[in-house]
Amino acid sequence: MKSTLKLFLLFLLFGQMHLFARDAKEIVRKANDLIRSKGSYSKITMEVIKPDWARKMEMKVWALEPDYSLLLITKPAKNKGYVTLKRKKEVWNWIPSVRRVIKIPPSMMLQSWMGSDFTNDDLVRQSSIVDDYTHKIIGSEIIDGYDCYKIQLTPKPDAGVVWGKILAWISKKGYLQLKADYFDEDDELIKTMAGSKVKKMGGRLIPTHWEMIPVNKPGQKTVMEYLEIKFNVKHKTSFFSRQNMKKVR
Repeated sequence: MKSTLKLFLLFLLFGQMHLFARDAKEIVRKANDLIRSKGSYSKITMEVIKPDWARKMEMKVWALEPDYSLLLITKPAKNKGYVTLKRKKEVWNWIPSVRRVIKIPPSMMLQSWMGSDFTNDDLVRQSSIVDDYTHKIIGSEIIDGYDCYKIQLTPKPDAGVVWGKILAWISKKGYLQLKADYFDEDDELIKTMAGSKVKKMGGRLIPTHWEMIPVNKPGQKTVMEYLEIKFNVKHKTSFFSRQNMKKVR
């Protein structure tokens, strides 16, 4: 009788743990899907702020999730026409000033994009926070007045990801991702991303203001803000080509 009870309790505990893990992944998926769609188009400003200077850019982004994206800088004139293209697991940059297409190797996905605190991987989302990590709810916290799940993301053994661990805070109502901490393989916190200015855009309630803040660089951050976003836009895969990098406007 005692053995049967122990087996029952173990089965119940295992079932609860499995449900907890499944729910954590579903929460991350819903937060991810909130700011993604099969096809999207957006206009964004990005300001790189450092202790002694600041620089602002405007850009357009076309995406066909999860495999294709194309990012075009439209301002300032100095950087106008610069393009980053992702096709599945390959990434290229078109640099109009030297008229060259440069392929970005996997080893450079953690490199800064255009001097900002966003990496190449951040901008083109080469890795998937849903499929490449395991997920676990480790607590609850209030972020900017929102009651949030605190979820730990740990990379799967065979996943080609750049982060050793991510902590994400996702609101229990609306599944808004309001904060994320990024750790390296030595479990050292490298940077924090915070989302705010929640408002309706493209028919969805989303954070429209994002700040990426490096931990070991006081007075430095990168601010990204959505000016416009459209979801469920139909794109052809042929749009996301190396040839189009030189022609897109």
